Amino acid sequence: MNNTIKLAVAAALVAAASTANAGISIPAGDWTLDIGGVVNAFYTSTRTSGDTSEGVAPLGLGNNGNKTTSNITTGLLPNYLSVSGKTRQNDLDVAFTISINPGASTTQAGNQLAQQENRQAFLTFGDASWGSIKLGKDLGIFASDAILNDMTLLGVGSGAGGLAGNTTTLGRIGTGFIYADWKSQIAYSSPNWNGFNFTAGVTQSWNAVSYLEEMSSNGSNQRGGSNPAFEAKAAYAWTGDVSGKVWVSGITQKVAGMEDRAQAADIGANVNFSGLGLTAYYYGGSGIGQTMQLFDAFDANNKARDSSGGYIQATYVLPSKTKLGVSWGQSKLDANSVDYAGVEDEMWTVGAYHPLTKHLNLVAEYSDVKHTVNPIEDDSYTGKSKTVSLGAILFF
Repeated sequence: MNNTIKLAVAAALVAAASTANAGISIPAGDWTLDIGGVVNAFYTSTRTSGDTSEGVAPLGLGNNGNKTTSNITTGLLPNYLSVSGKTRQNDLDVAFTISINPGASTTQAGNQLAQQENRQAFLTFGDASWGSIKLGKDLGIFASDAILNDMTLLGVGSGAGGLAGNTTTLGRIGTGFIYADWKSQIAYSSPNWNGFNFTAGVTQSWNAVSYLEEMSSNGSNQRGGSNPAFEAKAAYAWTGDVSGKVWVSGITQKVAGMEDRAQAADIGANVNFSGLGLTAYYYGGSGIGQTMQLFDAFDANNKARDSSGGYIQATYVLPSKTKLGVSWGQSKLDANSVDYAGVEDEMWTVGAYHPLTKHLNLVAEYSDVKHTVNPIEDDSYTGKSKTVSLGAILFF
């Protein structure tokens, strides 16, 4: 099974206390091929309420207002089919991964054109003595551990009401961390030195896009990202009766036409003992945005907006192997003097994740999101979204 799927499964195991085998291995001459993936579906019911006359709806939650919507869709993890291969040639470990992510939700009669993503297409080469080099598209480096330790990785979290027909919901993205996303990159990963390792790389430049600026008369909603981003992370993991991991990561990018750089850093920790799992995470940045990287990151005067957030999470495995969890997180995007308003999103989630088999998990979640717009010269406006989700997720 490819590295990212392994990480996803590992994070899923944290959330669901299940056991997952490797993918389907096939010897093929000099190569060993591996087929793995994820299949999931959820019934969701989302109730939105609150202000409708001011501000913008939170990304993925749909318009505010008193209404209830129900959908059958995938959760935070999309459906996943991944093919990878590895071989040893000329004293090098050589590998590749290609994946497809078919959508499982449609919203129009007679229209079966559900969205599809291709999240991974990369090669690696290296050796255990000096590390490995990756070239291609894979999970971003900055904030990757934040999403891989989020318990909603097995479930839905937020976004079910506004992202029906998409390949995925939001989980805790935008209410505790910024999305690491899937990026073209050239990255080096060190060997594992007694639990410590690091990754550093150059990733494809992205445009800075702003929806908030559409509310001002002099703002353009997109600026070019002609310069690459530089990302890195370092982590230390340990095992034993008390096991865990601590990590830090960062990103910086010069955006064409902007006075300020896009930059951010984070720190997190996960500790597990006697069935109890605790996670804490914090990030801060400038010109990085709140939900998606570089989204609403700069104002109409090309000045960076500050943002910050984090989440805390506690899970406990019952004797039945069912994992119960509760988490809270918040993300803030500060306003500058020329802005209409700042934005603040927070979410409570409680969930139960039961391993029906070593591959199949049943999931029940409840997520309560509050989206607040804070105008500079007026009272704040708040929209709310409450989602109940029931479903199952299968790893193979």
